[in-house]
Amino acid sequence: MSERSQADVLIRIEGRAGRITLNRPQALNALNHGMVVAIEAALRAWESDGRVALVVIDAAGDRAFCAGGDIAELYRRGLAGDLGAGRRFWAEEYRLNRLIRHYPKPFVALMDGIVMGGGVGLSAHGSHRIVTERSMVAMPECAIGLVPDVGASLLLATAPGRLGEYLGLTGFRMGAADAILAGFADVAVASDRLAELVARLVEIGDPGVSEIYSMAPADAGVLAERRTVIDRLFEASDAAVLVGGLSADGSAFAAQTLEAIRKGSPLSVAATLAIIRTVRRDPTIETALRHEYRFTFRSQEYGDLQEGIRAAVIDKDRTPRWSVARLEDLPARRVEAMLAPLRDAELTFEDNGEERP
Repeated sequence: MSERSQADVLIRIEGRAGRITLNRPQALNALNHGMVVAIEAALRAWESDGRVALVVIDAAGDRAFCAGGDIAELYRRGLAGDLGAGRRFWAEEYRLNRLIRHYPKPFVALMDGIVMGGGVGLSAHGSHRIVTERSMVAMPECAIGLVPDVGASLLLATAPGRLGEYLGLTGFRMGAADAILAGFADVAVASDRLAELVARLVEIGDPGVSEIYSMAPADAGVLAERRTVIDRLFEASDAAVLVGGLSADGSAFAAQTLEAIRKGSPLSVAATLAIIRTVRRDPTIETALRHEYRFTFRSQEYGDLQEGIRAAVIDKDRTPRWSVARLEDLPARRVEAMLAPLRDAELTFEDNGEERP
């Protein structure tokens, strides 16, 4: 592990807890390859370490837990023709997400601030997921030509009703109450009490102590009251039919939702819907990650990821030129090709562990 990756994530044992602190506050704690490797190594070591009763993961700074992966680096590698770098990163990141999902010891995630993309993968698969009044949780990958990944398609597929489709296709930003309703978090704790909570977790090694600090979210959220209309608008069989229904609906909410979806890559939107529906039929982290990886593996070479990152992060012109302009013009075969099995490159896992309840 390089000195840089060690500085980017702080790993140690404190009291009864294995402690992981993401340490790139200047980059909103964006996740890089070195951090993935370091976190996985620590979790593997702590599995059999009797000193460690639980794991606590948090982040430096008060703006973000983790705003996602280091996509600017992926862009630079892709521009140079190094497609293997992104594929290796995703494969190792996804295996880490699965490890967290199946981790045999309590895994407490403090999801304070911005939690997007890779940040969701590091937190929302844990056994104890804590949000605050500053939390903003989202999977906005369609806007950069990707799909909700890091196992998030499992969370989206198992969210109440059609909330998963809505969240995945629009990138809607959830506060604490909405994140709890959608199944991305468990309890809310005031941000000014997190340090006290961590001290107690370190001292006693019992994740149940988080319930003592829990509170009703300061904001009631909006998803609960929109459930009925979301369920109706997002039950369509495919993405083209879905946007047609939104266009014909005539309500202000439908118009806003359609605008949000239109900002994303049509290929990503259609593939996201297909992945969520597939995972709903077989709701395991393994199914989710394998289907996500099929898309991400191809995303720089055959998808819109390079253009999406260029528009959002490199040139920042916010005007991506997608390979297909409208969902209605997207050939079904392109989605099928992006999600087809990878044969020898298919994502594999070291064991066949059962899904944790």
